[in-house]
Amino acid sequence: MRNYIILILFLFFIATELKAQTLGGNAVYNFLTQPGGAQIAALGGTNISHQSNDVSLSLSNPALLRSTMHHQVSTSFNGFLAGINNYSAVTAFRQSSFNLGAGVQFLDYGSVSQTDAAGTVFGTIRPRDFAIHLMASKQYRERFHIGTTLKFIQSNYGPFRSSGIAVDVGLTYQDTVNQWQAAFLIKNMGTQFSTYGGGDKEELPFDVQAGISKRLANAPIQFSLTAHNLHRLRILYNDTAFNASEGDLRTAGFLQKTFAHLVLSAQFYIGDKVEATLGYNFLRRQDLNVFNAASGLNGLTAGVGFLHKKLHVRYATGFYQQRVFHQFTLNLSISGKSL
Repeated sequence: MRNYIILILFLFFIATELKAQTLGGNAVYNFLTQPGGAQIAALGGTNISHQSNDVSLSLSNPALLRSTMHHQVSTSFNGFLAGINNYSAVTAFRQSSFNLGAGVQFLDYGSVSQTDAAGTVFGTIRPRDFAIHLMASKQYRERFHIGTTLKFIQSNYGPFRSSGIAVDVGLTYQDTVNQWQAAFLIKNMGTQFSTYGGGDKEELPFDVQAGISKRLANAPIQFSLTAHNLHRLRILYNDTAFNASEGDLRTAGFLQKTFAHLVLSAQFYIGDKVEATLGYNFLRRQDLNVFNAASGLNGLTAGVGFLHKKLHVRYATGFYQQRVFHQFTLNLSISGKSL
């Protein structure tokens, strides 16, 4: 265990070249914030404490990588907005006293016209982002799990390319008797190796998160509360041109600023074969709301899972004004054992 802690500290220090004050879309590699599986997407897009034998959860928090996920494989597809497709895959195995995992995230933006400032078309480019995740976790005493992820990042936008590295460090405390779990995560500590135009390095989407999940003893329901961006209070998107036309969000009250950090979710178990999920992301709703217009179901996510003993199929959707996304995840065991 001592050697494992030394490894985590080493990864922490090589990733300390960062400025953790990004807002809105100002960070580079924002695709890293996308959920790596349908279950997380249905839980509001952010959850680090959910109790489930689903290896895709480890993409959100490496401390959720457990020995029960040995030889699990998860693949996910998200038909996102405007023809953007988000893919991910992850697998895990047990080695000695460690739980190890490897995964990949890939975001394909489709074909985009390449033009100059006058609008002359020179052809098309195919922008894409991807990251390779190497994960490890270990149980400490009876109830703690500690985990870390090392991410190698590559971003290609035609002639503009960038690469970087990031590290996540997570901790969970699980009480299996009372069926609750708490978690803490420091996410996306890192730096760019190379920048798109050769200029100054940009900031990564650094985040500090905490969460708790509780399954009720006398009802087939699990509730979760997740808090993100705990390193700062003001996280509402701030654009001066937008504020002038739609209303200045900097005048938001204390409660509005506080709730913007929260994601609420609930999962309902219908027997042992079906699960239904609801999530509500306060920040997403506030960012998507349009001044003096109907807000609809902004911020709401939903999902359903069908759990066969050797194959788990999950689906998630969410609302962005008049648009929705569709994310599908398949979980199976390559050893042929039951999940």
